[in-house]
Amino acid sequence: MPSKKALVRRPGPRLAEGLVTHIEREKVDLDLAVEQWEAYTEALRTHGWETIDVEPADDCPDSVFVEDTVVMYRNVALIARSGAESRREETAGVEEAVASLGCSVNWIWEPGTLDGGDVLKVGDTIYVGRGGRTNAAGVQQLRAAFEPLGARVVAVPVSKVLHLKSAITALPDGTILGRIPQLDAPSLFPRFLPVPEESGAHVVLLGGDKLLIAASAPKTAELLADLGHETVPVDISEFEKLEGCVTCLSVRMRELYV
Repeated sequence: MPSKKALVRRPGPRLAEGLVTHIEREKVDLDLAVEQWEAYTEALRTHGWETIDVEPADDCPDSVFVEDTVVMYRNVALIARSGAESRREETAGVEEAVASLGCSVNWIWEPGTLDGGDVLKVGDTIYVGRGGRTNAAGVQQLRAAFEPLGARVVAVPVSKVLHLKSAITALPDGTILGRIPQLDAPSLFPRFLPVPEESGAHVVLLGGDKLLIAASAPKTAELLADLGHETVPVDISEFEKLEGCVTCLSVRMRELYV
């Protein structure tokens, strides 16, 4: 049976100090961010997802972006080791959460670095971005963890955005959504749909044809609706100021043994 569990982590008091690498820093409204996070998690629950709160990491400004801390494949959790040293303390609570769910836990070890935001799964194909936060040793360790389980790992160069999933995600049929100007090698993807807005490249598969998408991508939402998908917009403006998107605010666990 497929599972519908999602790890989430409440924004901490230092959210506004989060890292920014490819955009200009803007002032973040913490109270509004908390409201938006609550609406985001409620949208998941409304569509049948059980949200699991990871222990807060209030000393880590970026800890709300919980997706970066772990990569899931079937029942195996690979604990990440971020290329940003300031984010490495975020993983302890996540490791405890996945272990409590009965996952087999593995780790990225030095000298490897890997952020979960650099990993996109499409069926048994795992695309992993090799860029600022994920190095070659991290890619090799991800291969070693998941290829014996039946995964096919495809490394993708990333230089124009923070993470691979800052540029692409996938529709339920495996078609890749993305913005050509943000991609180093779009030819790596067999089926590709360009989108009109930067934030339109990010969708969370809620189940069936339902897609969670940022409210800042109305043209993309219209395009996807025209293709037969039901879009569920959420306002995440405060997280977008920190290069966040709808995928990085949760870890969707679809293949747990339940």
